[in-house]
Order: sequence, then C-alpha cells, then structure tokens
Amino acid sequence: MSQCPRCAQPIDSQAIKCPYCNNPLKAFGHPGIPLYQAEKDEFLCDRCIYHEDDSCNYPQRPYAKTCTLFRDITATLEEEKTPIYTLSLKSKITAWCRTNQFLLGILFLLILSFILTITN
Repeated sequence: MSQCPRCAQPIDSQAIKCPYCNNPLKAFGHPGIPLYQAEKDEFLCDRCIYHEDDSCNYPQRPYAKTCTLFRDITATLEEEKTPIYTLSLKSKITAWCRTNQFLLGILFLLILSFILTITN
C-alpha cells in the first residue's frame, strides 16, 4: 500500500483518488496513468529531467505542482550508473551467424567450388 501525498493516509496503489481527502492520484481518472505531485512548497520542475534539458512543453512549467510526464533527474542518474549487460564475443558471433545464414551459405558454396576447381 502507498500513501496519499496530501493527507499521508494509507491507500491502495490502484486508487484513482484518495478516499479520505479526494486528492486525485491518477491522471484523467485512468488507473494506468500516474499523476506525480509535488510537496506543499516545492515544484516538480526543479528536479525533472525534461525541465533540465529544456524539452518540456507543459503549460504549467516551471511552476508545475502535478505532472504526468515527470522523470526525476536523480533517479535517472542512478539508472546510468547501473552496468549495461554486454554480450561475449562468442555470443556476438553466434548472433551474427544466425542473422546472416544466407550469406554464410553462399560463402560456403564459393569455397567448396574453389576447392573442387583446384583439385581437378
């Protein structure tokens, strides 16, 4: 269970609005669209990645208290620190061979015909 950002009462994570204070928790009344809300004296834009790179076109910018597109810049920096999974050389070669089977078949036939020409 999560908490209501306004009254701090425990609420269901799929609740559209708080049953205690009627604070909207999901955007447009849809349970799949989260509605990010700022604290009382703060604005979301101060720590949003879209405000930082100047790609936000939200009309309430830079004084938005609620937003559906908010991405916390500190969470993004933490995501960048996580190591990216890389494939080994064997896996890369295997994937390339699977992708280019037709090319390998042509190459095999050319080598085979070259060997047969030399031996005869």
